[in-house]
Amino acid sequence: MTSTPHRLPKLSTITTFPAKPNIVHHHSPPPISKWRTNISFFSAFLNKPKDSESIKQELLDAIDPLDRGADASPEDQQTIEQIVRKLEAANRTKEPLKSPLLDGKWELIYTTSQSILQTKRPKFLRSSVNYQAINLGTLRAQNMESFPTFNQVTADLTPVNTKKVAVKFDYFKILGLIPVKAPDTARGSLEITYLDEELRVSRGDKGNLFILKMIDPSYRVPV
Repeated sequence: MTSTPHRLPKLSTITTFPAKPNIVHHHSPPPISKWRTNISFFSAFLNKPKDSESIKQELLDAIDPLDRGADASPEDQQTIEQIVRKLEAANRTKEPLKSPLLDGKWELIYTTSQSILQTKRPKFLRSSVNYQAINLGTLRAQNMESFPTFNQVTADLTPVNTKKVAVKFDYFKILGLIPVKAPDTARGSLEITYLDEELRVSRGDKGNLFILKMIDPSYRVPV
């Protein structure tokens, strides 16, 4: 590989001065109002709210190491709550009880409900996965536990408004096989605060938070 020798520039290119002196044009500074407009625009750009997809990803990343909430500290719960509130503010499904997106089988990925998490039991006696199915056509719901218990409960839903339902549980199934009629006091309510094709956020009447992901939109609750 050879190198090309460097040519020295002509003397004239170094020593020649312009024939005419440089004329410096002094421009008056832009008005203060223009600067303020530019700064306001830049500030608004920096403070632009996140869209729901980026907030969802932030939420999923925060939930991932928490074992559906069983390993969540009070600080973790506060962080999740703050992210959820941002997501709820970005909710585009304003009337979830009128949306077909609600129908199907959902998997619980985070909750603050200790009765569902069963944190007082040894891990091997806790349900490894929890599901909830909703059928708007029949106003029925079904909660399902997986191994080792396979317990189930079905319920009737009564709309309170376009976001909230009253829940009346009717039958429990022990081990998924033995039906037991639920007492009349087995009631509650559920408000759906965020809904899209993949994710649902609900809040219960006891203040608990539920975050679920869609796994089977074709599933229907047995009548």
